[in-house]
Amino acid sequence: MIFGGFWLSYHTMKIALTIAGSDSGGGAGIQADLKTFASLGVYGTSAITAVTAQNTLGVSSFQEVSPELVQDQIETLYADFQIDAAKTGMLASSKIIEVVAECVKKFNIDKLVVDPVMISKSGHRLLASEAERSLASRLIPLALVITPNLKEAEALCGFPVNSTEEMKKAVKLILQKGARSVVVKGGHLKGDAVDIFYDGKDFHQLKSPRIQTRNDHGTGCTFSAAIAGYLALGKDLTESVLSAKEYITQAIKHSYSVGKGHSPVNHFFRQDRSNQAE
Repeated sequence: MIFGGFWLSYHTMKIALTIAGSDSGGGAGIQADLKTFASLGVYGTSAITAVTAQNTLGVSSFQEVSPELVQDQIETLYADFQIDAAKTGMLASSKIIEVVAECVKKFNIDKLVVDPVMISKSGHRLLASEAERSLASRLIPLALVITPNLKEAEALCGFPVNSTEEMKKAVKLILQKGARSVVVKGGHLKGDAVDIFYDGKDFHQLKSPRIQTRNDHGTGCTFSAAIAGYLALGKDLTESVLSAKEYITQAIKHSYSVGKGHSPVNHFFRQDRSNQAE
């Protein structure tokens, strides 16, 4: 079977799970995660936590899924699939966070990427303060790696994060909350796009040239999904993060416009380039 530009075998297929919200515009959330998994040759499964009505111009409304249904989705998946890695995105409420944390422990999900969807790129808060506390106390300690943006790092640490040195300081405080490793995404700093990654032993500065484009919707979702996808494929953590950084850089570089606002990145840039070569 040819899928996402790769030959795949049903018998060797790796499986990843995303626990996140649905983006009706297809650029972020569950849709971005599944596209990312597919592009890497990983079979994607999902547990939806919220349904949004949105497009490239913004979100008009959303409805949370009940915690019981979130739990049932996850338990049903683990009853059937051998899931190799998982990630979380928008979790909507403290009750959903608590359910997800219990499932992580129940199914011994070791390769867990937590994208703490708390504050949007524009600064809009996506979680109530109570839910932020639940995220910090219940889910972050279970994460193999957590991937906050600058505003989310600020919320977790309680001080402004506007430089690489402040990013390193934030990483140290987030580690104290129990995460085994951290990537603070510095996409909104001036100059090159620099992320600070601490792998549990050493700091790594992940730098890529800044790409001038409006097509950056879903970058955080895609980056964290790529880490989970590479983990599912058997790469170690450092390899997965470095590969995900290259993946999201290329997905932004080869993005295209599909709406009137901030369009998504191009998850299938490899296939597009392959088709062009033909």
